[in-house]
Amino acid sequence: MKTLLMAAAAALALGATATRAADIVETAVSAGQFQTLAAALGAAGLVETLKGPGPFTVFAPTDAAFAKLPAGTVENLLKPENKAELAAILTYHVVPGRTMSSALAGKTTEVATVNGAKVKIDGTRGVRVNNAAVTAADISASNGVIHVIDTVLLPPAR
Repeated sequence: MKTLLMAAAAALALGATATRAADIVETAVSAGQFQTLAAALGAAGLVETLKGPGPFTVFAPTDAAFAKLPAGTVENLLKPENKAELAAILTYHVVPGRTMSSALAGKTTEVATVNGAKVKIDGTRGVRVNNAAVTAADISASNGVIHVIDTVLLPPAR
């Protein structure tokens, strides 16, 4: 009987793990429109960070957003020797905390990114982050929220 109860408890624990909410990386990968972002996160060594507890707000550029960069840019950034530059660009898309679009509506503000540089957020007509439009907002993940953007954000030169 004791063995049966232990087996049942283990099965319940495994079931709870299997049905937990997806984190930011899992959510982005399952959406299917962030293959370039997923590859870049891997090349920059940021997957484990964004699978961490957070919470994070991620302004996630789509594959189409990456395609708008000059030819060869993505391929160049994915090279191992450009890991630091790629990480700087990607962390410029991440803000600590969970910020829903409703908190941005009707406001203009600047917020510090994980990169250290600030992004300008304009929520007066839709939501814009620097020159990127948020095309889908408030995609919830277990460790934060994703806002889909149509342009890759490039941090200011230091």
